[in-house]
Amino acid sequence: MSSTTLKVLFTLIISAFATVKITMAGDPNILTDFVVPQGLSSIDGSFFTHTGFRALLLGNPQPKAFKVTKASMVEFPALNGQSVSYAALQFPGGSVNPPHTHPRSAELLLVGQGSLQVGFVDTTNKLYTQKLQEGDMFIFPKGLVHFQYNADPKKAALAISAFGSANAGTVSIPGTLFNTSIDDNVLALAFKTKVATIQTLKKSFAY
Repeated sequence: MSSTTLKVLFTLIISAFATVKITMAGDPNILTDFVVPQGLSSIDGSFFTHTGFRALLLGNPQPKAFKVTKASMVEFPALNGQSVSYAALQFPGGSVNPPHTHPRSAELLLVGQGSLQVGFVDTTNKLYTQKLQEGDMFIFPKGLVHFQYNADPKKAALAISAFGSANAGTVSIPGTLFNTSIDDNVLALAFKTKVATIQTLKKSFAY
């Protein structure tokens, strides 16, 4: 995909998503036009500008593993109170964004390059899956476990996600279960397996 095409795509994504997500906003309403962080005496246009996605348009080398570049209120403080945020998801061939949830927002994903296998599980444990091509969108309902997978071992994929919260939060299912201090016996009973198996899994997630 050419740099010009990618720039046009990003412009369309941001314009469309901003309108949609503001109308679906879920964060508490604020009583001012915007929220200025404590300690800032004055602001200008740069406060409302985020440049973190420029690297995606500069032809930088593809990451070797799945990578998320966020534009939430942590990275872009002007989003505080605005009920919108973005994430750019880069998928090298064969990589996955493991099962996870966003407790404070739905996620609207647009594939900009390559293709992705995506899916989510509802509260009745029904799995909904779809193969997305360039230009396709998919909605992951708020709080439900979901994933994205680039099944092509050779071609990278890029997607942009929009959220109806300035801080949607991410709860990684594997990380939460196997990289925290949940008792090994509890996990072994929950997964109907042996403690040794749980301990082996935990070693894989230790960092």
